[in-house]
Amino acid sequence: MKQGQQSTEKSRLAVVLLSSGLDSVVSMAMALDQGYDVELTITVDYGQVAAKKEIEQAVLLTRHYGLKHKVIDIKSMMADITSGLLTGTIPAIDESELDNFEIASKTAEKVWVPNRNGLLINLAAMFAESLGCSRVITGFNVEEASTFPDNSVEFVQAINNSLKYSTANSVQVLSLTQELNKNEIIEQAIELHVPLELIWSCYYGGQRMCGTCESCKRLYRALKPHRDLTNVIKFSNGVTE
Repeated sequence: MKQGQQSTEKSRLAVVLLSSGLDSVVSMAMALDQGYDVELTITVDYGQVAAKKEIEQAVLLTRHYGLKHKVIDIKSMMADITSGLLTGTIPAIDESELDNFEIASKTAEKVWVPNRNGLLINLAAMFAESLGCSRVITGFNVEEASTFPDNSVEFVQAINNSLKYSTANSVQVLSLTQELNKNEIIEQAIELHVPLELIWSCYYGGQRMCGTCESCKRLYRALKPHRDLTNVIKFSNGVTE
C-alpha cells in the first residue's frame, strides 16, 4: 500500500462523542454515510441529570449501527461545578422565545457547564490517538452556537489548532451538523434513516423527553413539518399530541 493511501485511510478513522442527542447521532450517521470508519463511540457521564438515559440510548444506538461503545465516568471530578444540567435546575422556555437572543442567552447561562465540550473533546482525542484515529466526530448546530460558544465554528477551529500540539497524530474535530439548523438536521436524519425513536435530546432523564427544556423545544420545532414523526418521538407534556 502506498504511503498516500495509508494516510487517506487513517484520516477516515474516527471516534464519536455520542450524547444520544439529535446532533451527535446525525453527525455520526453522516460520517458513516461519508465513509468514515468509526472505531469507537464514547458517552461521558459528567454528572448530568440525563446521564443514565443518555447512556441507555447510546447503547441501543451503537447496537443499531454495530459500533463499539465506551462510557467514561468523570462525575466525581465535577462535584464542585455548578450548572442546572448537573443539579436539575433547568429552565423552561417557550418555543416563541427560542430565537430571542436575550432570553435564550439567559436559559443557556443556567445550563452552562464550564469547558464541557473542551474537556469531552480532549478525552475523545486521547482515545482517538491511541486507536490510530485522526478524527473526533461531534454534534453541534448553528442554532445554539450564538448562545453556546463551544458549539461554534470558531471553537472547533481553536481546539483543532490546540490538538495539533496535544496529539502526536494531529487529531481533528469534525462536526458534520455544525452549519445546519435543527430543521436541516432532521432532514438529514430522515434521508439517512436514522432511528429517531432511539435519540435522547432532553436535559432530563425519565421515560419520555420533557418537552419543556430548550433542547426539547428546538427538537419539537424541527419536527413540526413532519407530523408522521410524532408517533416516533413523544414528549411527557404531550406537545406532540
